[in-house]
Amino acid sequence: MPAEDSAPATPALVSGARLVAVVCAAQIFVQLGAGFWPALLPQMMERWNLSNSEAGWITAIFFGAYMVSVPVLVTLTDRVDAKRIYLFGVACTVAGHLLFGLTADGFWSAMATRALAGLGWAGTYMTGLKLLADQVSPKLMSRAVTGHAASIGISGAVSYLLGDVLADQFGWRSAFVFSAATAFIAWVMVASVVPSRPAPHASTAGKSAPGKSAGGGLFDFRPVIRNRSSFAYSVVYCVHTLEMSALRGWGVAFLAFVAAHTGLKDETLSPALVVTVLALLGTLASVVGNEASIRFGRRRLVATAMILSIGFAGIVGFAGSTSYWLAVGLLIAYGMVVWLDSSSVTAGAAGNADPARRGATLAVHSTLGYAGGFVGPLVVGWTLDLAGGMSPMAWGLAFASIGALILMTLVAFLMMRPANLPGDRVR
Repeated sequence: MPAEDSAPATPALVSGARLVAVVCAAQIFVQLGAGFWPALLPQMMERWNLSNSEAGWITAIFFGAYMVSVPVLVTLTDRVDAKRIYLFGVACTVAGHLLFGLTADGFWSAMATRALAGLGWAGTYMTGLKLLADQVSPKLMSRAVTGHAASIGISGAVSYLLGDVLADQFGWRSAFVFSAATAFIAWVMVASVVPSRPAPHASTAGKSAPGKSAGGGLFDFRPVIRNRSSFAYSVVYCVHTLEMSALRGWGVAFLAFVAAHTGLKDETLSPALVVTVLALLGTLASVVGNEASIRFGRRRLVATAMILSIGFAGIVGFAGSTSYWLAVGLLIAYGMVVWLDSSSVTAGAAGNADPARRGATLAVHSTLGYAGGFVGPLVVGWTLDLAGGMSPMAWGLAFASIGALILMTLVAFLMMRPANLPGDRVR
């Protein structure tokens, strides 16, 4: 038999920009509903008579479902076509948003449907990036990664304002049905345009023990954890996402409290619009921060961002409660500091990883990040309830508790002394 008939042909890498544009556009449509729940949190707490802890659980379960699913789904892309995993994730997102809009009527139903959406995001976020890595040329990959991150960041930011407007005009249920429809558009786009590929290791999978490859166990993450330089950045990513999810999950509720507490009647800059601006500026800060890492040193930039975060976390709740416009200014500045090291820590983890285990490193990195994302909203909700409900003191303690967690992580990061990347020009 001719050699060329002994194995399936492998499609050539896609070198054009069309694939990148389609995947990035799909990520925009998937993410359009990301901020709907936190944007509508104040009115949903009142509608369903939720405690702060219950509201925190509904926000956190999205990250919790992601946390337990992503190690499996992302790692499986080393054995299964990433397109199939991606389409599964988007389908879960569609179902999660649709069921929330049609059936959610309280704590437990909201928890279940938000968990389904979190499972969907676990099959969509990093797998979208892996899908591009599998199919575009190396020359285009750098821009593909940038476009992928920007599309998700911008869409996630806009979702806060969009959810608020849709709920105001058509009702909150219609808003979530709309987000399910946009996610379905993403599914159709990828299913119809992105070419399928054989599983990356399909030709060798049968030559070793089940779950094994030439490099060892598919789900053996011990070498990733032993890589101190890479793992240190992943530890920081955990608390970074904890802080980010707390800010995004409770930002609208905090500003709504300050507006009511101070008797503000002017709605020129609504809480949802403020969080939208915060997330947009945060995306820009992330890009600037990564360039600063290259120029001044990644370890130095990350440590500086964490120190600034500790400072803002210590004052934003106490001082921000005294004035709505002061709260807006502090929250936006705080958000930019939080996002400042976002790209830097991910690049630090991936860049210091063993090339043969980069996929597993990204799986561990995402798992730790969304473990933090799961805890962040809960910390705020629990602190508010333990302090007797929303009050200036309670909000001050809630943000300060986040700052205390950052401080502990900063100490661990400095003790681990991770390496900068080869391209970083340390001064």
